[in-house]
Amino acid sequence: METNETRVGDLYEQLKACVVGFGIRPGERLNEVALARDHGASRTPLREALNRLLAERLVDFRPGAGFFCRALEPQAIYDLYELRRIVETSAVMLACTRAGDEDLKSLERETLDHGLDITGLTVAEATARDEAFHMRIAQLSGNAEIAAQLQSINERTRFIRWVNMAARVRASKDEHRQVLRALLRRDADRAGDLLSDHISQRMDQVVEAVKEGISNIYMGGADELMARVLEDS
Repeated sequence: METNETRVGDLYEQLKACVVGFGIRPGERLNEVALARDHGASRTPLREALNRLLAERLVDFRPGAGFFCRALEPQAIYDLYELRRIVETSAVMLACTRAGDEDLKSLERETLDHGLDITGLTVAEATARDEAFHMRIAQLSGNAEIAAQLQSINERTRFIRWVNMAARVRASKDEHRQVLRALLRRDADRAGDLLSDHISQRMDQVVEAVKEGISNIYMGGADELMARVLEDS
């Protein structure tokens, strides 16, 4: 028998997937009546699920107006990339000193076998592999809070990463190779510098990515961007 907690959890996951990928347009009001109807849910578990998303800053709430899909704003994205750079630089430097030899070899195998050749994958699939590489390094830092923080940042920037993945596939994978080599040598300073450069975004780059992202949302839809097949390995 499905419990209320299970129902809330299911609703949360379904709504989260929608708002993370801007299945609902940026700044659009969430119609709770329609959402409850579409998901076959009552208003109470729906509101609980929406409040979870609010706590994670994936949706906004305006008193007297209700819940809204978060805006796609350049400054907010830039701030998140800056935070991501700080978090991941610390993570890779810690991983250089804390990760076990077998863990590093496992990361090398995973990356070489599955993480670099993305030919024929969709943007969404390639981005998932990209996130997995970065998350694995965060986990190897030995600090659970770093990994949790990165997971949260990933969810709030995933749509822009889809845009970036479609635009700079080859450069991204070459940079992963360099980070991996420095990590295997346990060269913390080099690994930190490489990952910092890999993640860093100038404001003009963020503005351009946001413009392209909004164009995708309103012209072809987020699903079209996610399903785009990559050809450059």
